[in-house]
Amino acid sequence: MPRIFDYGGREVERTTTVGALVARRGSNAHSAQITAETAEEGAAAEAAGIEMIVCREPKVAQVREGTTRVFVTAAIDFSGAVSDDEMLRTAYAAMNAGADAIITGRRPQTVRRLTEEHIPVMGHLGFIPRDSTLYGGIRAIGKTADEAIALWDQFRRLEDAGAFGVECELIPAPVMREINMRTGLVTVSLGSGPDADVMFLFSSDICGESARLPRHARAYGNIAGLRAQIVEERVKALRAFRADVAASDFPSEAETATVDTDELARFVKLLD
Repeated sequence: MPRIFDYGGREVERTTTVGALVARRGSNAHSAQITAETAEEGAAAEAAGIEMIVCREPKVAQVREGTTRVFVTAAIDFSGAVSDDEMLRTAYAAMNAGADAIITGRRPQTVRRLTEEHIPVMGHLGFIPRDSTLYGGIRAIGKTADEAIALWDQFRRLEDAGAFGVECELIPAPVMREINMRTGLVTVSLGSGPDADVMFLFSSDICGESARLPRHARAYGNIAGLRAQIVEERVKALRAFRADVAASDFPSEAETATVDTDELARFVKLLD
């Protein structure tokens, strides 16, 4: 496992590095990336052998409490940073908290502002959730030749701005394959097929927590079902307790403290 100095000057081990990801680009040696927001989720990712985590910028420190090894990318588009200077300030905070890179869907000029300060940046292309109204709804991006060539131009501009990688969300797999063969960016597929360097899914989908599973996702667990069982078990236990109280079956001798008979008699005598 490679050792590096993180942005805060701490010597640490990491599951992967920006340099390693770039070196493996196009090799079919896929890494796995998930979302995490808590120390518990970070620890679970490390225990499961997951190489990469994405979390919102304010959650980096919490995730780092659970894992010092997994490669963490901080999403800074949800932090309220508007200007390029605010983005840079937020990126510095995320990196000093333990992030290895940041991800943003902002314009190439903003990406360049960050990379000029040697901050590793991952872009976000294809379907951008906040822009879904502009697309007319939730849909794949690049389903026509014109839309696909416009998307390819965005890849080139992002690479020219100095980004090392890009999250590719809901891009048709054949289009993603053609782009992946031509771009120098490390590609992260979220619903964009197998022809990318990193495979990405949300933890809530993987673990079976989501109310609705997206088409591109696969559930490997059933946490929602377990939570439903917990709710059912809690109500069952509380109902049984209430019934015992009503029937004067609680508390029993087993749940009641007692006192020596002689001491009780002495106590009563003292009361009298």
